[in-house]
Amino acid sequence: MTKIESDILQNLTGLEEAVNQLATKQEKPDLASIFEKIDQLTASLPRDTDPSLLHYLHKKSYQKARLFLLGRESENAKGNCHGHRN
Repeated sequence: MTKIESDILQNLTGLEEAVNQLATKQEKPDLASIFEKIDQLTASLPRDTDPSLLHYLHKKSYQKARLFLLGRESENAKGNCHGHRN
């Protein structure tokens, strides 16, 4: 895993934690800044990045991207994207 991919995974994990806390915290987390950071990191990925990861990130399928980066790609359900394996 590259440094950028590691940073993306860290932010995706942080996003999941923040979303899970929405119902219980009085002070709501700043989700917009997390989304912005993920978008910035996605834009900095090299051209040879796995196409599945790029697809998940560009389609904002963050749970699928997180599973992919964790090496759990087999857990990703087949989607509705024609011509794409996931």
